[in-house]
Amino acid sequence: MRLFAAVVPPDEVLDEIARAIAPHVGKVPGLRWPDRATWHITLGFFGEVPEEALPELEERLARAVRRYSALDLAFEGFGAFSSVRRARVFWVGVTGDSMTRLADSVKAGARRAGAVQTDEKRFHPHLTLARAKAETDLRPLVESLSGFSGSPWRAEHVRLVRSHVGPQVRYESLAEWALAPAGHG
Repeated sequence: MRLFAAVVPPDEVLDEIARAIAPHVGKVPGLRWPDRATWHITLGFFGEVPEEALPELEERLARAVRRYSALDLAFEGFGAFSSVRRARVFWVGVTGDSMTRLADSVKAGARRAGAVQTDEKRFHPHLTLARAKAETDLRPLVESLSGFSGSPWRAEHVRLVRSHVGPQVRYESLAEWALAPAGHG
């Protein structure tokens, strides 16, 4: 099973992003825009995990998540990996409370459960909006969206998600854990 842990933002803040990017969707050659139903902030990507590792993985992730308080966040600033000039991934950034320690704990719990850790890059909280097969110059797109600042929201849950790959990528939520109420971390 292809698994990852993620925070799924509330619909109303995703609506703001959808409205901001709407004039650009389908207009930038080479960019593929995934379905909004797949939008999330990845805390840790685990790759292929054997089914027998799932119970321990769920237990360790639940323990990791409970140690952290809910996070006050907002979406702000668009960008791209590896750079805006040579982009393969177009994203919107996340500001507010740091998600790094939570992401590190989630990844550590997954490693201890035997999940192969394939994502060792430095954590950079973002929500992926589009992908390109070839490097694409997204400077005009990023510049046109430079004034965007989303409403504040609270991340209160972390999900374990299974990715079904194929012509139409589909995500299935396998488990969800609540972060501690804000101020209790």
